[in-house]
Amino acid sequence: MFSKILIANRGEIACRVAATAKRLGISTIAVYSDADRGAKHVAVCDEAIYLGGSAPKDSYLKGDAIIAIAKETGAQAIHPGYGFLSENADFAQACQDAGLVFIGPSADAIRAMGGKSESKRLMESAGVPLIPGYHGDNQDAQFLQQQADDIGYPVLIKASAGGGGKGMRIVEQSSDFVDLLDSCRREAITSFGNDQVLVEKYALKPRHIEIQVFGDTHGNYVHLFERDCSVQRRHQKVLEEAPAPGVDTAMREAMGTAAIEAARAVAYVGAGTVEFIVEQREDSMNFYFMEMNTRLQVEHPVSEAITGVDLVEWQLLVAAGQPLPMAQDKLVINGHAIEARICAENPDNNFLPATGTLFTYQKPEHSTFSINDVRIDDGVREGDVISPFYDSMIAKLIVHAPTREQALARLDRALAQTRIVGLPNNVAFLRYILNTDSFSGANLDTALIERERDVLFDQHPLGLSTLAVTAITQQLASEATAQSSNTDPFSKPTGFRAYNDYTRSFSLVYDEQSYSARISNWHNASYSDSKKGSDNLSSFSLVIEKETANMQDNSNINVAARTETVYEGQVSYDSRDAHHHTLWLEGARINAQSWVHNETVYAFTDGGRHEIKLIDIMAHVGEDTAAVGSLKSPMPGQVVSFKVAIGDTVKKGEPLAVIEAMKIEHTITAPTDGVVAELLFAAGDLVADGDELLRIDSEDICSSK
Repeated sequence: MFSKILIANRGEIACRVAATAKRLGISTIAVYSDADRGAKHVAVCDEAIYLGGSAPKDSYLKGDAIIAIAKETGAQAIHPGYGFLSENADFAQACQDAGLVFIGPSADAIRAMGGKSESKRLMESAGVPLIPGYHGDNQDAQFLQQQADDIGYPVLIKASAGGGGKGMRIVEQSSDFVDLLDSCRREAITSFGNDQVLVEKYALKPRHIEIQVFGDTHGNYVHLFERDCSVQRRHQKVLEEAPAPGVDTAMREAMGTAAIEAARAVAYVGAGTVEFIVEQREDSMNFYFMEMNTRLQVEHPVSEAITGVDLVEWQLLVAAGQPLPMAQDKLVINGHAIEARICAENPDNNFLPATGTLFTYQKPEHSTFSINDVRIDDGVREGDVISPFYDSMIAKLIVHAPTREQALARLDRALAQTRIVGLPNNVAFLRYILNTDSFSGANLDTALIERERDVLFDQHPLGLSTLAVTAITQQLASEATAQSSNTDPFSKPTGFRAYNDYTRSFSLVYDEQSYSARISNWHNASYSDSKKGSDNLSSFSLVIEKETANMQDNSNINVAARTETVYEGQVSYDSRDAHHHTLWLEGARINAQSWVHNETVYAFTDGGRHEIKLIDIMAHVGEDTAAVGSLKSPMPGQVVSFKVAIGDTVKKGEPLAVIEAMKIEHTITAPTDGVVAELLFAAGDLVADGDELLRIDSEDICSSK
């Protein structure tokens, strides 16, 4: 076995590899970029060496520098993780040439399976089922369009060197083919440095089911059963589970056999994943080879959970020349496991990746990088920054239970106990998916999110009254904590008056609507008294009024804004501290947690999470409005191209610019008709969140979708 390895990656996968290496007594070397100087993976490894700039091309993609560091530090092997150089055949060969073990398959196997076109020709000769498509070398746009026309729409354009959902476009009709081909090629160049594509029939009601395979240098092969990865957005996985619902023993054996034959065809060594598209018909399911990922997968923990196998340990053993620890007949499925990918993104804004600081990051009781009922694999800590340079994933939450139904309940509960404040994230969205009829009933396919969009997007699980009370209670509890040593009742923020009641006002913004709130008849019990029971609860009377815009009468004369009472009642609460509250509201007891950041109060209950702005009226200054005719970047990124020039007339919805962030392209469209007055950046320029990209002469305020 190795005594020292270098981990040529970052984030949670670097931490994952380091955890198993530490358990096996193997020393680890981390590499890091400028953006990752204080990262978790740097802290958990035994050594850490600076690699280069924040952009991947300046750091984690510098294979020569990584190999030099490995040799200088005495590493015997390099673990590539996933992403970056993990499926780079030239890097694998360079490791071998330098006398280092590449913990993965051979360069020849990576080349054979890394090119989707070549791999499909290879699989055809090995008897593995293929979906109809064109996988050849002719990359002329008109030729590819003709192939798509012959196959029949919808078709899928896919980067031949791709993976991870990058470089994929679904084409519904021939007239859209060329534009989508161009977009696919640009993304492929950015992500993989190779713009070759293939064209395939897009299967009806497709499921994405993959088989975990392993091979060793002694000619042994096994599969560790299947994972269902059908729930996707932007062709990237959101939830993964094992075993796949609805797959019977016969189909499992057939897929497993096909996967092993695929691995055997290239003398595969190490961990790999054979991915299949499964077309669901009324009376059958047919599977077709899609691709083979020649690396460990993000979703490998669900396979570990149902088999009891540490796949990273197996990688290390096999790379060191040892045989596979178990034969196929010794591997059995135990229970059900589901993984949820927690990402920094805004599901309600087309899953736009987000950057920012994890001001609050609290997790349920869990294990880390080891099999358990609740497991969290992450590469971040509270206070860390999610930068625009890398993937938007914050953590992987994995649960295991005897049945799928129990696993669903366990995952929902664990997500409900996860608290993230500081940047948009998909924790609530993941809970919505779990509770859809489609997912809970295992009616799975890659269109599940779109099919269930009415119950997945723009949800408001917490009502206005609950949010308002949580926000006000957060404010009162924070003030009480700050004033806890003050014995003067007149200077405390408790509203104490000797002869009359005290009324305090707040301004709220909820769902882009303004409200005013007043509390009165305020009784504030001390924290020590409140712990004795409900007889000493704090309480107040609450009135919430909705504010309407200024109106005009029949004479076109402005009249005063009007208000409408939307809530009036008595509220009781008990705050353990500034963040933990028990509320008695509208006849119900609610356990709530809250954090405040930039005037926004983030409220969490078992029923869900939402936010509301609580504004200090005396300190608040009206926010700036967008400049007329301006369009701003919705995220940090790089300008790929402008679709317009100065002087062009544009119509609402017309593409204006393409921004690339976190390896995903985003098209900025015109929100109104107008004329392009100015382009403020050029293709290739880096832009920050909120930077103006261009100006349009218009009477309307412009903003990007």
